[in-house]
Amino acid sequence: MEKLDLTKLYTSYYSAKTTPELVDIEPANFLSLVGKGDPSGPLFSEKLQALYATAYSIKFRCKEFDKDFVVPKLECLWWYDEHRFNHFSMSDAPANIPRSEWEYRLLIRMPEFVTENDVQKGIETVISKKAPTFARDIEFYRMTEGKSIQMLHIGPFSMEPQSLARIAEFSEARGLKRNGVHHEIYLSDFRKTAPEKLKTILREPVK
Repeated sequence: MEKLDLTKLYTSYYSAKTTPELVDIEPANFLSLVGKGDPSGPLFSEKLQALYATAYSIKFRCKEFDKDFVVPKLECLWWYDEHRFNHFSMSDAPANIPRSEWEYRLLIRMPEFVTENDVQKGIETVISKKAPTFARDIEFYRMTEGKSIQMLHIGPFSMEPQSLARIAEFSEARGLKRNGVHHEIYLSDFRKTAPEKLKTILREPVK
């Protein structure tokens, strides 16, 4: 049985240039788990563990029905309370907003054949094994980004503001306006990869 690999099926979704470019992103289904706080803290790690445990539970369930797939790359949407912090630009926000105030939605893309029922069954399996409690908060999430600016950032997360500034310049030069929240796709496993070798797609929905 051949495994479905979404990174190969949707190559344009999981690839980007090292310079800003305008793209059109197709709707897709995800496992999703929201949270708030420092991504280097234990809460973020526990939520990540719950998301992966559920993704693999769904994978093994699908495999029983001859629909195996490779669990795709981790993604995350990031935002903050703009009523409190409305004077920072896209590139200034990471350095000026306390990490405790960052809000996020962890995402793992699912194949089109995975249903809400499959997700619920996967969650129930994880909970039955007394795995991470946050599994009960996971949801089936459909996202439609559409027109977006993206670029590949190579290097540590701390240097992302430089890439975000380039995206902002690209957007301003074309008269585009923000139309969604900041999106990151982690092509590298940041738990195992040296910071200078990290590869992250930065994506900003626009209109």
